[in-house]
Amino acid sequence: MAIVGFPNVGKSTLVNRLTQSRAAVVHETAGVTRDRKELLCDWNGVTFRLVDTGGVDEEDQGPYGRHIADQARAAIAEADLVLFLLDTRAGITPGDEDLATILRAAGKPVIVLANKIDDPRRDVDALEFHRLGLGDPVPLSALHGHGTGDLLDEIVARLPGRDEPVVDESAVRVAILGRPNVGKSSLLNALLGEQRVIVSDVPGTTRDTIDTVLTRDGTTFVLVDTAGLRRKRRQRQGIEYYSELRALEAAERADVALVLVDASEGVVEQDLAVADVARKAGCSTLVVLSKWDASAIDLQETRGLLNRRLRQRPPVVAVSALTGRGLRRMLDHVETLFAKHVTRIPTPALNRAIGELKEARPGPSGERGRRLKLLYATQTATRPPRLRVFVNDPRLMTRDYGYWVENELRARFELQGVPVSIDFQRSS
Repeated sequence: MAIVGFPNVGKSTLVNRLTQSRAAVVHETAGVTRDRKELLCDWNGVTFRLVDTGGVDEEDQGPYGRHIADQARAAIAEADLVLFLLDTRAGITPGDEDLATILRAAGKPVIVLANKIDDPRRDVDALEFHRLGLGDPVPLSALHGHGTGDLLDEIVARLPGRDEPVVDESAVRVAILGRPNVGKSSLLNALLGEQRVIVSDVPGTTRDTIDTVLTRDGTTFVLVDTAGLRRKRRQRQGIEYYSELRALEAAERADVALVLVDASEGVVEQDLAVADVARKAGCSTLVVLSKWDASAIDLQETRGLLNRRLRQRPPVVAVSALTGRGLRRMLDHVETLFAKHVTRIPTPALNRAIGELKEARPGPSGERGRRLKLLYATQTATRPPRLRVFVNDPRLMTRDYGYWVENELRARFELQGVPVSIDFQRSS
């Protein structure tokens, strides 16, 4: 089901109301939504896919106007049912009439929604939209919820087919992270083989997080394109601030983060900061050198730099969204990382490793010469792995020794790129 309408009529507000979430960025500025954003909505046990679209203005001469309209047309073409949202306070505008013409030509079932009727006594104001020739308008308030329950009843009654399949926990959730304009949306489009999100040379084109399901050889990936992450907080204002919050939330619910680096520019400090965001969010990390077709940097040298600077020691892969080079290999890496992300290390193997570490490097000592001793360990969680190492006295633990234990265990169990968390606890 697609939601379409002129800019700033309340589409994203309605999406958030129907899905009972804050998944769509809402702002008083027109044109916040640019790409198609798909969400699952459940009503009385029936699940369906809801597609938010950017505001369609045929007269928009801005850098995104044509692309937004193309995205909306694609959503209409794919939809089983279209919600046409209009602003009752503004009445019928020339832009509404243009969009009504597009909908009539598409031949799809349409529900006309007269939005911003906050007082039920004003429901009669919706009657004006009969003139568009698309059926009886439904009065509602996306902001306050008036009429949305009746709307959901009608949606469920009119949608054909069976419930939308829900992606289960076996799906690999992948967040595409990076600073602005490193090629995140181009990479997503290349993986899907279609212009799924708007690509532009203007930094900051993507404002929302866009979830897309991709299936390959029996493996389901949920790919999330995100807004560019800026290093300095003072650079984040208004819409960009909320877009970045969505990107951080996407990282927190992902299993694997693709940290994109513009290979034509090389690794910069901001790329390292993005990788640290992925680590703190608990994502296993794969560094993706994008725009490889336009690059002359040394791959081995770059791997060495990232191993020295990044705590997770992530694997590195080079790709080109333009030529398709490296995309299959990248997904292979994602599957491997996910397998490690959900792995459970056998307790005997873990304790053998702890014993070897204790022999290889004695623990730090305290004021009276008492030395830290590693005793035994167990894994307490997966996705990502979390270990509990029992010691004689946690107060003797130093950051340097703790990092050494983490890096040694990561190397022994081939957990490069995986955020291994270790709790050092006194043995009872």
